Amino acid sequence: QVQLVESGGGLVQAGGSLRLSCAASGRAFSSYAMGWFRQSPGKEREFVAAISWSGGSTYYTDSVKGRFTVSRDNAKNTVYLQMNSLKPEDTAVYYCAAAPNSKVRYSDYDLQFRYKYDYWGQGTQVTVSS
Repeated sequence: QVQLVESGGGLVQAGGSLRLSCAASGRAFSSYAMGWFRQSPGKEREFVAAISWSGGSTYYTDSVKGRFTVSRDNAKNTVYLQMNSLKPEDTAVYYCAAAPNSKVRYSDYDLQFRYKYDYWGQGTQVTVSS
């Protein structure tokens, strides 16, 4: 199994930046693709960004393209989400998730789907003020 713990959330003004971290424990971190999702009260949990096991492929939802960057450091068992030019609509609880490579091996298109991810962190709050 994989255990995931997010950190780095907080309060920031519109236009500011935050970097979220997701620390993983367990076996074979590099055997998993890693994704970021977010959820606001009353809304469905939505895909934000993901990165393949090797870091060679990334995938973003349209609303964050050009502003957010996902990366990973397999030696540290950590995935990051750098968030720049933050907007109030980015306010949400952000969740880290891990998808077995066997479920997403055909295309990075698969990284956007919640059902592909077997493990989830408990989330970190990001609040962007206007």
